[in-house]
Amino acid sequence: MQYDLRVTEIFYSLQGEARTVGWPTVFVRLTGCPLRCRYCDTAYAFHGGERMASDAILDKVSDYSPRFVTVTGGEPLAQPAVLPLLQVLCDRGYEVSLETSGAISTEAVDPRVSLVLDLKTPGSGESLRNLYTNLDRLRRVDQVKFVITSVGDYEWAREAVEKYDLAARCDVLFSPVHEGLDARALAEWILRDRLLVRFQIQLHKVLWGDARGR
Repeated sequence: MQYDLRVTEIFYSLQGEARTVGWPTVFVRLTGCPLRCRYCDTAYAFHGGERMASDAILDKVSDYSPRFVTVTGGEPLAQPAVLPLLQVLCDRGYEVSLETSGAISTEAVDPRVSLVLDLKTPGSGESLRNLYTNLDRLRRVDQVKFVITSVGDYEWAREAVEKYDLAARCDVLFSPVHEGLDARALAEWILRDRLLVRFQIQLHKVLWGDARGR
């Protein structure tokens, strides 16, 4: 079945975040997002992009012979045609992850896909958009990410982890907002409170800064 998606970029880089950090990965960045987080570092994916047929996307992915494929955005689930793309990527044997804001239902996502769900903190300006029913579907293969902009965000995230028992259900990731929060402060808060969460920084930012396609 042929279908089209609007694509901002397809590139090969090291995974900078989440469970597969450091692994060479093909990224399929789709265009469009209904959210406007204050700290967004991919605002260039809000508009534009190129309309690509699914076969062309799959061919470009296969050119890199990857093990890992990440579909990201923008917000990938804003384009319904991402669902069959994820299915075919899994059918072809790739280890597939989906980076999603959590503001759109994940119910129809192929169960072979690892979700990286970004639960929006108040500092994002979009916390009211969180669709909490998505948390009911979390599995061990999934991950929940919190981008922390302040001590207030940290306390909010810590309470959410406890309220929804997230650490017992999946990996929980705490990230300091890039160039907005002292990473060492976040690390100290996590250690002080003995949280069962994974501290992470954006590896790709350390290596390449804000360069696109890296």
